[in-house]
Amino acid sequence: MKRYLISHTIVLTLIGITLFGLGLQSASAQEKTQNKVRLKVDYVKIIDGDSYLDISTTARINKKNVSVPYLDLVIYNETEQDDIELGTTTTNPKGKIKFVLPELASMLPDSSQIYTVKVAFKGNEGFKKASKSVRFKNANLSARLITKDSLNYISATLTDADSHDPISDEHLDIQVQRLFNPLKLGEEFNNTDDNGTILVFIEEGIPGIDGDLMIEVVLYDNDTYGTIKSIIEAPIGKVIVDESTFANRTLWSTRSKTPLFILVFGNFLIIGMWGIIIYLIVNLFRIKKV
Repeated sequence: MKRYLISHTIVLTLIGITLFGLGLQSASAQEKTQNKVRLKVDYVKIIDGDSYLDISTTARINKKNVSVPYLDLVIYNETEQDDIELGTTTTNPKGKIKFVLPELASMLPDSSQIYTVKVAFKGNEGFKKASKSVRFKNANLSARLITKDSLNYISATLTDADSHDPISDEHLDIQVQRLFNPLKLGEEFNNTDDNGTILVFIEEGIPGIDGDLMIEVVLYDNDTYGTIKSIIEAPIGKVIVDESTFANRTLWSTRSKTPLFILVFGNFLIIGMWGIIIYLIVNLFRIKKV
C-alpha cells in the first residue's frame, strides 16, 4: 500500500510538471505571436514632376484594422536577373509614406517594358515579414488649355511612352484643385477616343486666387499604367474678392478694432459709475463731520 502511494504520488508529480511546462510554452508562444502586416502600394506619376509610390501599412489586431507606424521598408526594382535596391524608407505616425522613385530611364523593365517595384518589410518582434509588388508601364499625359468661340476647353492626350501609341477608351478625370476635395468638371465619363484624346468644356465663373485655376487631368489607378496626373495653371477663373470685415471695427474683430460706439458708451458707463461712487463717499465724509 505504501509503495502504491509513493508511485502514485510520483506519477502525479510528473504529470503536474509536464502540464506546467506546456503551460509555460503556450504562454511564451502567445507572447511571441506576430501579427501580419498588410502593404498597400500605388504607383503615381506627375507629369513634369516626380514619380512615387504611395505606401500604407495596416494590420488586423483584436479584430480591428489599424495603421502600423514606424515600419522600416526596403524598395527594390525587380528584374528578370536580380532585385536592385532603390532605397529605404520608414512609415510616418499614420502608417503612410511617399517614396520618390528615380527616373524610369535608370530603372530596368522586363521584355514587355513593364516595370516591377517591390516593397519589402523584413519583420520584427511584433510583425511578420511581408512584401508587395506593383507593376506598371510608362505613359504620357499631355494637357493644354484651348479656346474655341470664346469658350474654354481642356484638351488632353494619353499615349504609351514606349510605343507612342494612343491609349483609347480610358477614363480621365478633369478637376480643379481645392483645399479639401477637388472640384470635378465635365461629364461623368470622359473617355479617350481612338486618338487617346478628350476635350472637356470648362464653365465660366469658377473662383480662383487672382483668377488662376490649377486644373488636374488624372488617370486614376489604372491596372496597366497606375495613376498619372497632369497639372495646368489656367488664368480663366473668377477673381476672388476679399469680403472679410475682420480688419474693420466690428464686434468679431480684435480688441484693437473695437467699434467706436462701444468704446464711447462703455467708457461713459465706467466714468458715470465711478462718479456716483465718489459722490457717495464725499457725502459720507460730510455727514461724519456734522
